[in-house]
This record gives sequence, structure tokens and C-alpha cells, in this order.
Amino acid sequence: MTAKSGNQSVEEMFNGIAHRYDLLNHILSFGVHILWRNRLVKSVLKINPTKVLDVATGTADVAIALAKRDRRVEIVGVDVAEKMLSVGRAKVQKLGLDHRIVLSQASAENLPFDDSTFSAVTVAYGVRNFNDLQRGLTMMYRVLESGGSIHILEFVKPKLMVMRLVFGLYFHRILPLIGRCISDHSNAYSYLPQSVQTFAERDDFVKMLLAAGFVSPGYSIQSFGIAAIYTAKKST
Repeated sequence: MTAKSGNQSVEEMFNGIAHRYDLLNHILSFGVHILWRNRLVKSVLKINPTKVLDVATGTADVAIALAKRDRRVEIVGVDVAEKMLSVGRAKVQKLGLDHRIVLSQASAENLPFDDSTFSAVTVAYGVRNFNDLQRGLTMMYRVLESGGSIHILEFVKPKLMVMRLVFGLYFHRILPLIGRCISDHSNAYSYLPQSVQTFAERDDFVKMLLAAGFVSPGYSIQSFGIAAIYTAKKST
């Protein structure tokens, strides 16, 4: 992370790359992020939600995917980076989804919603960036209705040695180099591998979900162990 700490530095960093965020995501992930996103959306829609909160929505890719797959669901997306939201709003409006997707600036730690507002909460690649992870999880639990569920897509450190080597080489050497070539904000792509490296291990993160009040936590590993989709519920 930069010399500044917390949500302000994350906000500035993502505001700086907002105009090329979608392009860089596609290039740097070789398009695999689309597969993971579709699996996340499928996981959410299994519970037939009526109103979904997408935290750290960025440019609204998850919100848009949810709206396209289920015409009944309403989505609220929040993010700390206003320029990311601006890109997202333009995409939402272009697709004619602005009557079902609302985007606003807010952090996970201070969600401006009443208790039990949403039937599902999603986060894609965002929990690593929370200023206070445990508080963020607790706040998301608060705004979930009883019986609702949380669905989190996040990078994880692979356990297989060969994947650790490949993952480490790409994330620490190649990815920042490509990021510097395409973006004016190379620090954002140096931050990514650092944040993955320091993020909670899988089972430790499950414990944090339990500490926030969630029940029945679990996760499914994606693409040889470099990402995971975590799910948990709010008891009825």
C-alpha cells in the first residue's frame, strides 16, 4: 500500500486506474475473471434474491452480470472510489439497467443502510482492500436479512508448490511490469500481489466470517487454487 493508509489510499489508487480498469483486468487475468464472476453470480442466484448489495462494486461488473441473469433482482453497488463508480454508471446506463442498478459511494465499514435490507451481499476482489476487515464483515452481516447469504470472490495463495511458483512469478514480476506499461499508476499493480500475500489464509478468513455472526461458512477453490468463492449465511 502507499504511504497513506486505509480507505483514502485505496480510493486514490483505484480512482487513478478507473479509466483502464476493465481493460487491464481482462488482459492481466487472460479473461479468467469472467469465468470466476459467472460462478459467483450463479452461486448468488441459487437463493433467488430480490435485492443484492454489491460491496466494492468497482465498475459494476458483478452488479451488471446479476441484472442480466435475473430480471427480477435489484442491485445496489457501493465503492469508495467515485471514478470507478462513474465508469460503472456509464456502463449501466448504456445497457439500460439504471432502473435496477443503483451505484453510490460508501465503504464496507460504514454501510448507509438499515438492518436486514438485502437478501444477498456480494464482494469480488474487494475484501483485501477493506480498512478494517472484521468491521466490514460485521457491517455486511448487519444489512443482510435473516436467511440471507454472503458471496465473496477473492484471490488466495495456492497450496500446490508448482502453482505457488507460477503464481508468485506472474503476480510479483510479470503483472506489475504489464501494469506499468499500460497504466500510469504502476503502484496499483504492485499493491495487488502484496495484498494477496498478506491477506488471511482460507481457514482464518472462515473464522472471521464466524466471528462476524455468519453460519455455515465454506469455500470453493477456483483455477488450481489461485482464487476462492466463500459463502456463508445469516441465521434465520
